[in-house]
Amino acid sequence: MRVLVIGAGMGGLTASLALRAHGHEVTVYERVRQNRPVGAAISIWSNGVKCLNYLGLGDKVKALGGPMDNLAYVDGLTGDTLCRFSLDPLVEQVGQKPYPVSRAELQAMLFDEVGAENIRLGHNLVGVEDDGETVTAHFENGETATGDVLIGADGAHSTVRQYVLGGPTERRYSGYVNYNGLVPISADLAPADQWTTWVGQGKRASVMPIANGRFYFFLDVPLPLGLSPDKDAYKADLSEYFSGWAPPVQHLIGTLDPATTNRVEIHDIEPFMTWTRGRVALLGDAGHSTTPDIGQGGCQAFEDAIVLAMALQTNTLGIEDALVRYQNRRNERTAELVLRARKRADVTHGVDMAVTQAWYDELSREDGTTIIRGIVANIVGNPVS
Repeated sequence: MRVLVIGAGMGGLTASLALRAHGHEVTVYERVRQNRPVGAAISIWSNGVKCLNYLGLGDKVKALGGPMDNLAYVDGLTGDTLCRFSLDPLVEQVGQKPYPVSRAELQAMLFDEVGAENIRLGHNLVGVEDDGETVTAHFENGETATGDVLIGADGAHSTVRQYVLGGPTERRYSGYVNYNGLVPISADLAPADQWTTWVGQGKRASVMPIANGRFYFFLDVPLPLGLSPDKDAYKADLSEYFSGWAPPVQHLIGTLDPATTNRVEIHDIEPFMTWTRGRVALLGDAGHSTTPDIGQGGCQAFEDAIVLAMALQTNTLGIEDALVRYQNRRNERTAELVLRARKRADVTHGVDMAVTQAWYDELSREDGTTIIRGIVANIVGNPVS
């Protein structure tokens, strides 16, 4: 079967690998001329790692990951530890360690696994045609490609989604801006084996260990939508936003490199249940764009890839039927996680500060049980559990 995958992000590349493993001829089309990941790093929780293990990439993913053995929440203003606990009970329950990894390194690894000869850069999709027997992709450069199936893995601003749904979809601003990047691991910040998050005032500052002695950091700030970003002002802005916060947060702001720091206004899309139209189907953010607040965006794209390949391999009533079965196996799970992430974003970022303060108070009494239970709830129900 000839499969056209639109989008060379993590979801599209993983889908290509999963489909190729079943003998399909897969070509990936990407609009940019140089494939660059958005964001500095990504948390791959155990369900996402298992999907990559399933594709034979376990050792390579492990090599990219940091030793995230513990988790801690800290009062951002006083520097007092609210709670700290081992993640071993999580690993024992779900059977796999999670790995924070560099997005660039993960994407480069997936790119190499797919092979440059199977990826066409500089192909911006502008139209789709499905005649019932084949599907044709039309690109801005005038080229076309025809296959048996087209998978839209073209992200939150998906062109394929417009084709599937018959029109544009509104993105919803979640009310906060995320600054993220990489800094060297330092005892002045946090223990090297710990995911540490400082909280207060509806804001967050966080560091997670990844490979090669680096922390992935992010700082979340509730802000109006549409403020003009100025990299030269990032440090001054963050110093203002986190004025009075504990010394490690000040050290983080002082250490970060504005040139390599990303600033992202966080959005999601209201869940929808229709992912297919004829021989065309959505995957990843194109089908379920979410906030990063429970760390499941990339993991759900990996799950999509596995279920899609299984559906096309095991169902014999036709391509359209197989794609609908893929859709129906995935849309309820991803919709629930999008809404779960949205709820967590509101609590974390002070949409109702009374609720947020109650969460801070809960953290001071936390022994890890409730937090691990919540993470496990996101992981269970994956296709390779």
